[in-house]
Amino acid sequence: MNAEEQIRKFQEFIEDTCKANLLEAVSSGRDYLHIDFSDISKFDPALAEGLINSPEDSIKSLEMACSQIDLPRETKIRIRLTNLPEAQKILIRNIRSEHIGKLVYLEGLVRQKSDVRPQVVSTKFECPSCGQTIYVLQIDQSFKEPSKCSCGRKGKFSILSKELVDAQVITLEELPERLEGGEQPKRIKIFLKEDLVSPISEKKTNPGSKVKVAGQLKEVPIILKSGGKSTTFDLLIEANQIEAAEEDFYDVQISKDDEKQILELSRDDRIYEKLIDSIAPSIYGYEKVKEALVLQMMGGVMKKRKDEITTRGDIHILLVGDPGAGKSQILKRISRIAPKGRYISGKSVTGAGMTAAVVRDEFLGGWSLEAGALVLANNGVCCIDEMDKMSSEDRGALHEALEQQTLSISKANIHATLLTRTTVLAAANPELGRFDPYGNLAEQINLPPTLINRFDLIFPIKDMPDPAKDEKMAKHILYLHQSPESMESEIPTAFLKKYIAYARQKIKPVLTGGALNEIKEFYVKMRSLGATDDGNLSGREGRTVRAIPISARQLEALVRLAEASARVRLSDKVAKKDSKRAIDLLTYCLLQVGFDKESGMIDIDRISTGISASQRDRIYLIKEIIMELEGKIGKTIPIDDILKAAFGKGISESDVEEILEKLKRSGDVYEPRYGFVSRM
Repeated sequence: MNAEEQIRKFQEFIEDTCKANLLEAVSSGRDYLHIDFSDISKFDPALAEGLINSPEDSIKSLEMACSQIDLPRETKIRIRLTNLPEAQKILIRNIRSEHIGKLVYLEGLVRQKSDVRPQVVSTKFECPSCGQTIYVLQIDQSFKEPSKCSCGRKGKFSILSKELVDAQVITLEELPERLEGGEQPKRIKIFLKEDLVSPISEKKTNPGSKVKVAGQLKEVPIILKSGGKSTTFDLLIEANQIEAAEEDFYDVQISKDDEKQILELSRDDRIYEKLIDSIAPSIYGYEKVKEALVLQMMGGVMKKRKDEITTRGDIHILLVGDPGAGKSQILKRISRIAPKGRYISGKSVTGAGMTAAVVRDEFLGGWSLEAGALVLANNGVCCIDEMDKMSSEDRGALHEALEQQTLSISKANIHATLLTRTTVLAAANPELGRFDPYGNLAEQINLPPTLINRFDLIFPIKDMPDPAKDEKMAKHILYLHQSPESMESEIPTAFLKKYIAYARQKIKPVLTGGALNEIKEFYVKMRSLGATDDGNLSGREGRTVRAIPISARQLEALVRLAEASARVRLSDKVAKKDSKRAIDLLTYCLLQVGFDKESGMIDIDRISTGISASQRDRIYLIKEIIMELEGKIGKTIPIDDILKAAFGKGISESDVEEILEKLKRSGDVYEPRYGFVSRM
C-alpha cells in the first residue's frame, strides 16, 4: 500500500469512526487524539498490520489524514494508540533486534526520570551567498547542518529558526512479580515528548509508578571514546502512548456494582470479624494483631492546618517476635492486599534503597533521583522485614519518613523533598533471637528508642508452649498442608482491596463529642496514674522522678485508630465505640511493652527513651550521692563508699554498677584509677 492510498484510507477511517472525538479534542484545546487499535483492525486489517510493522510511517500518514479534515482551528494533531493487541506485549528481557522499528507494548516500573528538556525536531537555515532557505529535519541525536546549497556553497549556514518540543527520558524496569528464580530485573530507556510530558501526564511517570508503554523500538548508536561509533547499539523506545497500570488506594476504580456490594457489606453486623478473618486466614490466632492490621489498612485522616503543619493519618505498626511466629507471612500478605504494596527485607536493603539515591543520568546528562521503597510505596504500604538486621545508619533514614512523611535529599546539587505518605508495617526479632519470658520486653527490643517511639502500636509475638493452643495450631497448619486450596477468606482479596480503597477515597470521619471525651478521659486518667499530689511516683519517699504512662504521640495514635475504626463501618462520624476499640488496642500494646514491674505502672519512657522512670530516678540518686561524697572526701571518690550510701537508700550493688557504667559511657564520670570515680 503506497503512502497516498494509506492516507486516503485513514481519512475514511477517521470520518467513519472518530471524527466526533477529533472535533471534541480540537475544540477543548488538546493537540492529541486517542484511537483504539481494535477499531483500526475492524476497519481494515492491512492498516493495522502497517501500524505494527512500520509505525513511524503509518502514524505520520494517520496524522496527515487528520490535517486534511476541516477542523475548528489549525493545529497539528498527534495520534496516541490505545488497546494494543496482546500479541505485541513483550517483556523487556525478551526484546531482540527483530523487534527494532516495530510497535511494541510493555509494562514496567518507573525507576528513574530525567528533567524535561527542549529538543530540536527541525531547523530552518539560510545560505549567506544566495539567500535560499534550507529545511533540515533533526532525527538523530547529533545536530545536523546542510551539507551544501544548490548555489555550490558548503558549510557555515546561518540558522533562521528551529522547532523545539519538550522531551524527557524515563527508565523502565521489569516488574518484580514477573521475575523467576535468580533473574535480575532488566531496564530500558523510554523517550517521551510533546503531550506525553505535559504536567498532567508527568504525574503518571513519577518514580515508583507502574506504567504501560506503547511505542516504537529504536536503536541508538554508542559513541566510543575515540569518537567513532560502536558496532553494538543501545535500545530505546520512542513512546507513542503511556498510561498508569497500578493505582494507589486513591486511584482504584470502583464500579457501581462494586459500590453497591461494598455498602451492603458495611451494614453487616460482623463487618469487623469478617475483615479480621480475611487479613491473613492461613495464619492461626493473633486476633489483636489482625485487628490492628485492619485499622492500619484503613488509616486515619491526614489533616493540614492553616500554619502549614500536617498531621499524618497513616498508622505504623511494629511486630517484634520469636522466630517462626509467622511475622514474614503477615507482611507478605499485607503487601499483596495493598494496591501499592512493597516488601523489603532488612539485611538486603540500604538507606538509599529505602529512601532515594542520586544517580548520574547518562542519556540527558546531569543527575537524577532514583526512588527507594518508601517513595515507591507513596499512598500505599511498605512492609519492612528483619528491621533489627539493618545497620544503624540505614535505620536513621526512616526517622523523617515515618513521622513527617517526607524525605529531604541534598546530594550532588540536588535539593529535593520527596513525599513518603506511606504506611509502614515492620517486623523484627528480639535482641537475643528469642524473648526471655522473665526479662523485661522493652529492653529486649533491639531498636533505637527514637525509632520505636514513631510506631503507633508495638506487638510482641511470643512463642510460649501451651498444650491447648499448640494442638489447635498444629491442626490448623497440618490441615493447610493436607488441602492448601481449602482455606478461603470470608472476603475475596480483590474485593477486600476495593473495600479498603473505597473507605480511604470516600470516607473522612470526624470525631464526635462522645468519642473525643472518651479519648480525653483516658489520656488524662493515664497521665495522672500512680502520681501523688507532691509529684512523687506512687507516693514512695525519696522518689523524685514521675513515671509518664502515655505521651502526646499516643494521643494522636488513638485519634488515628478511632478514625480507622469508623472507616471500617464506612461511617462519617467517629463514635464512642470506635474510641473504645482504639483504647483497647493501645492499652494491650502498652501493657505488653511499657509495663514497669518495679513501679507496677505503664511507663512510656521504656519505649520512647529506653530508660524507665524508676531507672532514671536511681540515676539521679547516684548522681546526688557522688556530689555529697565529693563535698566530704574530695574529687576522687571510692566506689565502695558509693555502694554503702546507695545500699542505705535501697539500691542494690548490681544496679549501682550498671548506673556507673552508664554514667561513664555518657561522660558524666570517669575512672582515674581502679576502684575510684570522679565527676567530669
